[in-house]
Amino acid sequence: MDIDEITDRFELEQLMTKYVEAIDSKDWDMLDEVFTEDAILDYESSGGPDGKGDYPTIKSWLQKNLAMFPMTQHMIGKTFIEYYGDSAKCRTIFHNPVGVAVNDDGIYDPKGDKLHIFIVGGWYNDDCIKTEEGWRIKRKIEEQAYMQGAFPPLH
Repeated sequence: MDIDEITDRFELEQLMTKYVEAIDSKDWDMLDEVFTEDAILDYESSGGPDGKGDYPTIKSWLQKNLAMFPMTQHMIGKTFIEYYGDSAKCRTIFHNPVGVAVNDDGIYDPKGDKLHIFIVGGWYNDDCIKTEEGWRIKRKIEEQAYMQGAFPPLH
């Protein structure tokens, strides 16, 4: 590996970290630094919209649907990178404890003062390209592999 490839691989790993930081901190504008404007995202395996969606549509979906989770904590492993110079395929494992507010009876309640935790995990499969602004994800497919626990009862 030459220094350019080493630098690119480091930047790709930072891109994966920036993605989970944006999601966990609910900094939706930070996602603009992660995805290309024409990115296609697929969260169907984890309850997302059927099929693939364009970045603006899925960004809005994420903002709306993740609002009910006051706590998420994506832990990611090292990214497996297939490097092609100005493009790369990345596969990153994730383990994500998710917290949702519940009342004293364990029922979902956005105003509840208790936190019900369940865990999801799987892989992020990303096609990345190098742009003038740096590395960006052009296509993301979330591949959920497991869920431990469940969303709390609604009533």
